Amino acid sequence: MKISENVSLKELTTFKVGGRARYFCAAKNLEEVAEAMNFAKKNKLPIFILGGGSNILVSSNGFSGLVVKMDIPGVEFFEKTGDKVEVIAGAGENWDDLVRLTVEKNFHGLENLSLIPGSVGAASVQNIGAYGVEVASVISFVEIFDWRISEVKILKKNACQFSYRDSIFKKPSGKNFIITRVGFLLKKLNKKEPFKTDYPDVQEFLKRKKISAPTIKDIRQMIVEIRTKKLPNLIKVGTAGSFFKNPIITNAQFTKLKSLFPDLPGVVMGKNKVKVFLAWVLDKVCDLRGFSIGKVGLHEKQPLVVVNYGGATAEEIKSFTEKIAAIVKEKTGLAIEREVEYVG
Repeated sequence: MKISENVSLKELTTFKVGGRARYFCAAKNLEEVAEAMNFAKKNKLPIFILGGGSNILVSSNGFSGLVVKMDIPGVEFFEKTGDKVEVIAGAGENWDDLVRLTVEKNFHGLENLSLIPGSVGAASVQNIGAYGVEVASVISFVEIFDWRISEVKILKKNACQFSYRDSIFKKPSGKNFIITRVGFLLKKLNKKEPFKTDYPDVQEFLKRKKISAPTIKDIRQMIVEIRTKKLPNLIKVGTAGSFFKNPIITNAQFTKLKSLFPDLPGVVMGKNKVKVFLAWVLDKVCDLRGFSIGKVGLHEKQPLVVVNYGGATAEEIKSFTEKIAAIVKEKTGLAIEREVEYVG
Protein backbone atom coordinates (compact mmCIF):
# COMPACT_ATOMS: atom_id res chain seq x y z
CA MET A 1 0.00 0.00 0.00
CA LYS A 2 1.31 3.42 -0.98
CA ILE A 3 1.40 6.19 1.63
CA SER A 4 1.69 9.59 -0.06
CA GLU A 5 2.71 12.95 1.38
CA ASN A 6 1.22 16.42 1.04
CA VAL A 7 -1.99 15.31 -0.69
CA SER A 8 -4.75 17.83 -1.46
CA LEU A 9 -8.08 16.96 0.18
CA LYS A 10 -10.13 19.56 -1.69
CA GLU A 11 -11.33 17.28 -4.48
CA LEU A 12 -11.98 14.42 -2.05
CA THR A 13 -14.80 16.32 -0.33
CA THR A 14 -18.17 17.39 -1.68
CA PHE A 15 -17.73 20.91 -0.24
CA LYS A 16 -14.73 21.27 -2.58
CA VAL A 17 -12.62 23.09 0.02
CA GLY A 18 -9.70 22.28 2.28
CA GLY A 19 -5.96 22.05 2.50
CA ARG A 20 -3.59 19.11 2.32
CA ALA A 21 -3.07 15.95 4.32
CA ARG A 22 0.46 15.46 5.62
CA TYR A 23 0.08 11.77 4.78
CA PHE A 24 -2.60 9.98 2.77
CA CYS A 25 -3.41 6.41 1.77
CA ALA A 26 -6.34 4.38 0.46
CA ALA A 27 -7.13 1.11 2.28
CA LYS A 28 -8.81 -1.59 0.20
CA ASN A 29 -8.84 -4.39 2.78
CA LEU A 30 -8.39 -5.09 6.48
CA GLU A 31 -4.68 -5.76 6.12
CA GLU A 32 -4.12 -2.33 4.59
CA VAL A 33 -6.13 -0.70 7.37
CA ALA A 34 -3.84 -2.39 9.91
CA GLU A 35 -0.77 -1.32 7.94
CA ALA A 36 -1.95 2.29 7.88
CA MET A 37 -2.63 2.27 11.61
CA ASN A 38 0.81 0.83 12.35
CA PHE A 39 2.37 3.64 10.30
CA ALA A 40 0.36 6.24 12.22
CA LYS A 41 1.23 4.76 15.61
CA LYS A 42 4.92 4.42 14.74
CA ASN A 43 5.08 8.08 13.68
CA LYS A 44 2.70 9.31 16.42
CA LEU A 45 0.28 10.78 13.89
CA PRO A 46 -3.35 11.79 14.37
CA ILE A 47 -5.72 9.77 12.17
CA PHE A 48 -8.75 10.71 10.10
CA ILE A 49 -10.85 8.13 8.25
CA LEU A 50 -12.32 9.50 5.02
CA GLY A 51 -15.39 8.00 3.40
CA GLY A 52 -17.18 9.73 0.54
CA GLY A 53 -16.19 13.16 1.85
CA SER A 54 -19.81 14.27 1.93
CA ASN A 55 -20.26 15.22 5.57
CA ILE A 56 -17.04 17.04 6.43
CA LEU A 57 -15.55 20.52 6.23
CA VAL A 58 -11.75 20.43 5.91
CA SER A 59 -9.90 23.55 7.05
CA SER A 60 -7.60 25.46 4.73
CA ASN A 61 -4.73 24.27 6.93
CA GLY A 62 -5.52 20.68 6.00
CA PHE A 63 -4.80 17.75 8.32
CA SER A 64 -1.46 17.30 10.05
CA GLY A 65 -1.65 13.53 10.37
CA LEU A 66 -2.64 10.50 8.27
CA VAL A 67 -5.85 10.52 6.25
CA VAL A 68 -7.02 7.01 5.35
CA LYS A 69 -9.51 6.80 2.48
CA MET A 70 -11.75 3.83 3.26
CA ASP A 71 -12.07 1.87 0.01
CA ILE A 72 -12.97 -1.63 1.23
CA PRO A 73 -15.36 -3.02 -1.44
CA GLY A 74 -17.77 -5.92 -1.63
CA VAL A 75 -21.45 -6.78 -1.18
CA GLU A 76 -22.68 -10.23 -0.10
CA PHE A 77 -26.19 -11.59 0.40
CA PHE A 78 -27.16 -14.30 2.90
CA GLU A 79 -30.57 -15.93 3.19
CA LYS A 80 -31.97 -15.88 6.74
CA THR A 81 -35.04 -17.49 8.25
CA GLY A 82 -38.46 -16.47 6.98
CA ASP A 83 -38.51 -13.40 4.75
CA LYS A 84 -35.20 -11.97 5.99
CA VAL A 85 -31.97 -11.49 4.09
CA GLU A 86 -28.68 -10.20 5.47
CA VAL A 87 -26.65 -7.88 3.27
CA ILE A 88 -23.00 -7.37 4.23
CA ALA A 89 -21.21 -4.48 2.54
CA GLY A 90 -17.66 -3.18 2.66
CA ALA A 91 -17.28 0.22 4.33
CA GLY A 92 -15.94 1.73 1.11
CA GLU A 93 -18.95 0.83 -1.01
CA ASN A 94 -20.87 3.80 -2.41
CA TRP A 95 -24.05 4.18 -0.39
CA ASP A 96 -26.49 4.81 -3.21
CA ASP A 97 -25.03 1.97 -5.28
CA LEU A 98 -25.88 -0.35 -2.39
CA VAL A 99 -29.41 1.03 -2.12
CA ARG A 100 -29.95 0.63 -5.86
CA LEU A 101 -28.71 -2.98 -5.73
CA THR A 102 -31.04 -3.95 -2.87
CA VAL A 103 -34.01 -2.35 -4.63
CA GLU A 104 -33.20 -4.23 -7.84
CA LYS A 105 -33.30 -7.46 -5.82
CA ASN A 106 -36.61 -6.44 -4.18
CA PHE A 107 -35.12 -6.29 -0.68
CA HIS A 108 -37.01 -3.80 1.47
CA GLY A 109 -35.41 -1.47 4.02
CA LEU A 110 -33.05 1.01 2.35
CA GLU A 111 -35.17 2.52 -0.43
CA ASN A 112 -36.10 5.71 1.48
CA LEU A 113 -32.38 6.43 1.87
CA SER A 114 -31.81 6.66 -1.88
CA LEU A 115 -29.42 9.24 -3.35
CA ILE A 116 -27.77 10.16 -0.03
CA PRO A 117 -24.10 10.81 -0.89
CA GLY A 118 -21.28 9.03 0.89
CA SER A 119 -20.07 5.55 1.74
CA VAL A 120 -21.50 2.60 3.66
CA GLY A 121 -19.13 3.15 6.57
CA ALA A 122 -19.93 6.85 6.86
CA ALA A 123 -23.67 6.13 6.69
CA SER A 124 -23.30 4.07 9.86
CA VAL A 125 -21.20 6.67 11.66
CA GLN A 126 -23.78 9.36 10.97
CA ASN A 127 -26.86 7.14 11.30
CA ILE A 128 -28.17 8.75 8.13
CA GLY A 129 -31.89 9.23 7.75
CA ALA A 130 -34.46 10.53 5.30
CA TYR A 131 -38.21 10.45 4.77
CA GLY A 132 -38.99 8.72 8.05
CA VAL A 133 -36.26 6.06 7.97
CA GLU A 134 -32.90 5.86 9.77
CA VAL A 135 -30.26 3.39 8.67
CA ALA A 136 -29.96 2.12 12.26
CA SER A 137 -33.40 0.52 11.86
CA VAL A 138 -31.96 -2.10 9.49
CA ILE A 139 -28.34 -2.46 10.67
CA SER A 140 -27.67 -5.87 12.23
CA PHE A 141 -23.98 -5.42 13.04
CA VAL A 142 -20.94 -3.27 12.37
CA GLU A 143 -17.49 -4.82 11.95
CA ILE A 144 -14.74 -2.58 13.28
CA PHE A 145 -10.96 -2.54 13.58
CA ASP A 146 -9.92 -1.25 17.01
CA TRP A 147 -6.64 0.40 16.04
CA ARG A 148 -5.46 0.92 19.61
CA ILE A 149 -5.23 -2.83 20.20
CA SER A 150 -5.10 -3.99 16.54
CA GLU A 151 -8.17 -6.19 16.91
CA VAL A 152 -11.26 -6.86 14.77
CA LYS A 153 -14.58 -6.77 16.61
CA ILE A 154 -18.23 -7.24 15.74
CA LEU A 155 -20.58 -4.70 17.31
CA LYS A 156 -24.25 -5.62 17.43
CA LYS A 157 -26.77 -2.84 16.84
CA ASN A 158 -27.29 -2.00 20.52
CA ALA A 159 -23.54 -1.64 21.08
CA CYS A 160 -23.41 1.01 18.35
CA GLN A 161 -25.47 3.43 20.49
CA PHE A 162 -27.43 4.77 17.53
CA SER A 163 -29.56 7.88 18.00
CA TYR A 164 -30.60 10.82 15.82
CA ARG A 165 -27.60 11.50 13.53
CA ASP A 166 -25.31 9.96 16.13
CA SER A 167 -23.53 6.76 17.11
CA ILE A 168 -20.70 5.44 19.27
CA PHE A 169 -18.38 6.13 16.32
CA LYS A 170 -18.78 9.88 16.90
CA LYS A 171 -18.12 9.67 20.64
CA PRO A 172 -14.82 9.45 22.57
CA SER A 173 -15.54 5.81 23.45
CA GLY A 174 -15.64 4.89 19.76
CA LYS A 175 -12.96 7.13 18.28
CA ASN A 176 -10.54 4.20 18.06
CA PHE A 177 -13.03 2.16 16.00
CA ILE A 178 -12.62 2.02 12.23
CA ILE A 179 -15.62 0.59 10.39
CA THR A 180 -14.65 -2.09 7.87
CA ARG A 181 -17.96 -3.81 7.05
CA VAL A 182 -21.64 -3.32 7.88
CA GLY A 183 -24.44 -5.89 8.03
CA PHE A 184 -28.03 -4.98 7.16
CA LEU A 185 -31.10 -7.13 7.87
CA LEU A 186 -33.60 -6.51 5.07
CA LYS A 187 -36.92 -8.08 4.08
CA LYS A 188 -37.90 -9.90 0.94
CA LEU A 189 -40.90 -8.09 -0.47
CA ASN A 190 -44.42 -9.37 -0.17
CA LYS A 191 -47.58 -7.91 -1.66
CA LYS A 192 -48.63 -6.21 1.58
CA GLU A 193 -45.36 -4.46 2.37
CA PRO A 194 -46.07 -1.18 4.21
CA PHE A 195 -43.63 1.31 2.72
CA LYS A 196 -42.87 4.50 4.65
CA THR A 197 -44.79 7.10 2.63
CA ASP A 198 -46.25 9.50 5.20
CA TYR A 199 -43.92 12.46 4.54
CA PRO A 200 -45.66 15.41 2.79
CA ASP A 201 -43.26 15.44 -0.19
CA VAL A 202 -43.83 11.73 -0.68
CA GLN A 203 -47.62 12.00 -0.40
CA GLU A 204 -47.66 14.86 -2.89
CA PHE A 205 -45.54 12.89 -5.37
CA LEU A 206 -47.76 9.79 -5.16
CA LYS A 207 -50.88 11.90 -5.61
CA ARG A 208 -49.45 13.75 -8.60
CA LYS A 209 -48.34 10.50 -10.25
CA LYS A 210 -51.64 8.81 -9.32
CA ILE A 211 -49.82 5.91 -7.65
CA SER A 212 -52.00 4.22 -5.02
CA ALA A 213 -49.97 1.03 -4.51
CA PRO A 214 -46.28 1.87 -5.06
CA THR A 215 -43.67 -0.78 -5.70
CA ILE A 216 -40.23 -0.64 -4.12
CA LYS A 217 -38.88 0.66 -7.44
CA ASP A 218 -41.54 3.40 -7.38
CA ILE A 219 -40.37 4.40 -3.91
CA ARG A 220 -36.73 4.66 -4.96
CA GLN A 221 -37.56 6.58 -8.13
CA MET A 222 -39.76 8.92 -6.14
CA ILE A 223 -37.05 9.65 -3.54
CA VAL A 224 -34.46 10.17 -6.28
CA GLU A 225 -36.72 12.65 -8.10
CA ILE A 226 -37.63 14.55 -4.93
CA ARG A 227 -34.01 14.84 -3.80
CA THR A 228 -32.82 15.82 -7.28
CA LYS A 229 -35.32 18.68 -7.41
CA LYS A 230 -34.65 19.92 -3.87
CA LEU A 231 -30.89 19.54 -3.58
CA PRO A 232 -28.00 21.13 -5.49
CA ASN A 233 -25.98 19.28 -8.12
CA LEU A 234 -22.76 18.10 -6.45
CA ILE A 235 -20.94 18.38 -9.77
CA LYS A 236 -21.74 22.08 -10.13
CA VAL A 237 -21.49 23.39 -6.56
CA GLY A 238 -19.88 22.41 -3.28
CA THR A 239 -22.13 21.19 -0.49
CA ALA A 240 -22.33 18.64 2.30
CA GLY A 241 -26.10 18.28 2.05
CA SER A 242 -27.98 19.13 5.23
CA PHE A 243 -25.52 21.12 7.34
CA PHE A 244 -27.64 21.30 10.49
CA LYS A 245 -29.57 18.76 12.54
CA ASN A 246 -33.27 19.19 13.14
CA PRO A 247 -33.53 20.30 16.80
CA ILE A 248 -35.06 17.86 19.27
CA ILE A 249 -36.77 19.69 22.13
CA THR A 250 -39.14 18.96 25.03
CA ASN A 251 -42.92 19.02 24.72
CA ALA A 252 -43.00 22.19 26.84
CA GLN A 253 -40.49 23.93 24.58
CA PHE A 254 -42.44 22.89 21.50
CA THR A 255 -45.72 24.14 22.99
CA LYS A 256 -44.11 27.50 23.74
CA LEU A 257 -42.73 27.81 20.20
CA LYS A 258 -46.07 26.70 18.75
CA SER A 259 -47.77 29.58 20.57
CA LEU A 260 -45.41 31.98 18.80
CA PHE A 261 -45.43 30.20 15.43
CA PRO A 262 -48.75 28.30 15.10
CA ASP A 263 -47.79 26.53 11.85
CA LEU A 264 -44.49 25.17 13.25
CA PRO A 265 -44.19 21.53 12.13
CA GLY A 266 -42.83 18.86 14.44
CA VAL A 267 -42.87 15.12 14.98
CA VAL A 268 -42.94 13.18 18.25
CA MET A 269 -39.62 11.44 18.90
CA GLY A 270 -40.49 9.49 22.04
CA LYS A 271 -41.44 10.42 25.58
CA ASN A 272 -41.38 14.20 26.04
CA LYS A 273 -39.41 14.83 22.84
CA VAL A 274 -40.37 16.57 19.60
CA LYS A 275 -38.26 17.01 16.48
CA VAL A 276 -38.67 20.44 14.91
CA PHE A 277 -38.26 20.83 11.15
CA LEU A 278 -35.43 23.35 10.93
CA ALA A 279 -35.89 23.98 7.20
CA TRP A 280 -39.32 25.48 8.00
CA VAL A 281 -37.83 27.63 10.76
CA LEU A 282 -35.05 28.91 8.49
CA ASP A 283 -37.56 29.70 5.76
CA LYS A 284 -40.74 30.91 7.49
CA VAL A 285 -39.44 32.34 10.76
CA CYS A 286 -35.95 33.57 9.89
CA ASP A 287 -36.59 34.37 6.20
CA LEU A 288 -33.23 32.83 5.27
CA ARG A 289 -34.13 30.77 2.21
CA GLY A 290 -31.53 31.65 -0.42
CA PHE A 291 -29.63 33.89 2.02
CA SER A 292 -25.95 34.27 1.13
CA ILE A 293 -22.78 36.08 2.11
CA GLY A 294 -20.10 36.27 -0.55
CA LYS A 295 -19.66 32.83 -2.10
CA VAL A 296 -21.57 30.90 0.59
CA GLY A 297 -25.32 30.59 0.94
CA LEU A 298 -28.37 28.55 1.88
CA HIS A 299 -29.87 26.63 -1.02
CA GLU A 300 -33.00 28.24 -2.44
CA LYS A 301 -34.94 24.97 -2.58
CA GLN A 302 -33.76 23.53 0.75
CA PRO A 303 -32.48 26.00 3.37
CA LEU A 304 -30.93 23.23 5.49
CA VAL A 305 -28.32 22.89 2.76
CA VAL A 306 -25.26 25.16 2.81
CA VAL A 307 -23.71 25.74 -0.61
CA ASN A 308 -20.24 26.79 -1.73
CA TYR A 309 -20.98 28.62 -4.98
CA GLY A 310 -17.32 28.48 -5.95
CA GLY A 311 -14.14 29.77 -4.39
CA ALA A 312 -15.26 29.96 -0.77
CA THR A 313 -12.86 28.84 1.95
CA ALA A 314 -13.67 26.44 4.78
CA GLU A 315 -13.32 29.32 7.21
CA GLU A 316 -15.86 31.41 5.28
CA ILE A 317 -18.30 28.49 5.30
CA LYS A 318 -17.80 27.97 9.04
CA SER A 319 -18.32 31.68 9.75
CA PHE A 320 -21.48 31.71 7.60
CA THR A 321 -23.01 28.73 9.42
CA GLU A 322 -22.22 30.26 12.80
CA LYS A 323 -24.11 33.38 11.70
CA ILE A 324 -27.09 31.25 10.67
CA ALA A 325 -27.08 29.53 14.07
CA ALA A 326 -26.95 32.92 15.81
CA ILE A 327 -29.94 34.21 13.81
CA VAL A 328 -32.00 31.11 14.67
CA LYS A 329 -31.08 31.48 18.35
CA GLU A 330 -32.10 35.13 18.35
CA LYS A 331 -35.41 34.56 16.54
CA THR A 332 -36.54 31.35 18.27
CA GLY A 333 -34.30 30.51 21.21
CA LEU A 334 -33.34 27.24 19.51
CA ALA A 335 -29.69 26.19 19.77
CA ILE A 336 -29.04 24.31 16.54
CA GLU A 337 -26.26 21.79 15.99
CA ARG A 338 -24.32 20.93 12.86
CA GLU A 339 -24.29 17.52 11.20
CA VAL A 340 -21.05 18.28 9.39
CA GLU A 341 -17.73 17.36 11.03
CA TYR A 342 -14.89 19.87 11.09
CA VAL A 343 -11.50 18.43 10.10
CA GLY A 344 -8.17 20.12 10.73
